[in-house]
Amino acid sequence: MNTNRLSPEIERRSEELNALEAILPFDRRDQLAALLTDDDVATLKHLANEGVGDNTLRAIASDLGYLEAWCQFATGTPLPWPAPESLLLKFVAHHLWDPTRRAEDENHGMPVAVESSLRSQRLLRADGPHAPETVRRRLTSWSILTRWRGLTGAFDGPSLKSALRLAVHASARPRQRKSKKAVTVDILAMLLEVCTGERSVDLRDRALLLTAFGSGGRRRSEVAALRVEDLTDEEPVQTNPSDASSPPLPCLSIRLGRTKRTKSDDDEHVLLIGRPVTALKEWLDQAGINEGPVFRRIDQWGNIDRRALTPQAVNLILKDRCKQAGLDPAQFSAHGLRSGYLTEAANRGIPLPEAMQQSLHKSVTQAARYFNNAQRKNGRAARLVT
Repeated sequence: MNTNRLSPEIERRSEELNALEAILPFDRRDQLAALLTDDDVATLKHLANEGVGDNTLRAIASDLGYLEAWCQFATGTPLPWPAPESLLLKFVAHHLWDPTRRAEDENHGMPVAVESSLRSQRLLRADGPHAPETVRRRLTSWSILTRWRGLTGAFDGPSLKSALRLAVHASARPRQRKSKKAVTVDILAMLLEVCTGERSVDLRDRALLLTAFGSGGRRRSEVAALRVEDLTDEEPVQTNPSDASSPPLPCLSIRLGRTKRTKSDDDEHVLLIGRPVTALKEWLDQAGINEGPVFRRIDQWGNIDRRALTPQAVNLILKDRCKQAGLDPAQFSAHGLRSGYLTEAANRGIPLPEAMQQSLHKSVTQAARYFNNAQRKNGRAARLVT
């Protein structure tokens, strides 16, 4: 599957995937064209036309490419539709396994030849068993694609459920945080300190970080998708809501539309108040952006592109600013802005429901994790023997 010189068939599929340019990263299109079949490409285009969210479709396309490659390397044949139960069980066995047993038996888990082939295609990077969440997500994508083809599979069968449960227990892999450390206000201040210049990239990054954090810890996909048309000026608000004579602060309403957790008919919005509004407007004015994407690519000469940043670029910007601030980039990711917002809210005694109105977490359990962690660190229970 060497994509350096594309065959006519792969080049044709790559051109068809150009219809999904806004969804699939350019550098992945040729690779996916080499991995996917004509039917796969047709299915993805159909899902896009049916209004499947960009993030969901991007994940499904990535998962489908991986599944096609894995099946070819593991069985020597293309991915069958529908997949037999034995193939689903093989997928679980190849990705969730016991590291201790693997050290004693090299045939346990994914075969070495399959692993080497996937690594050569840069489709497999992780060492050890996969994260259970990744395996479940790929099985879900597999199931969705099967149903969209008008077929049924064994995804709800007792054998697969039992195999998943046992494999997750055997793999003993701890749940990984999306960002090892939260970007709380003190960390945010360090990042902003290295964005104090007047270059376009400094203005953009300063506005991006303040907007993402101040609007409730927005996801990187939401930051990348933000458009000028989503911004609405609101009446200024008082610095102290209970004091009408306190200084006024600028206020913006940000329309998010459909997000990861909203339903198709929801029209979510959040507020941006004070310093983030000033930074955002300064960036838009300096860049001359009156419509379209808010946060855009900037080349090495300072030229501002018409195209929006990708979600991956948002993550890289945060990591780059962490490095410049003397922080370890490996400890932080864009999701740290989201976890940091809730952690900071907990530290300041803001009630969880109020914080969730801004962060738009739908799950109280998920949002409460950050509050619980903050309360434990500030509480007395863990200080009995200090």
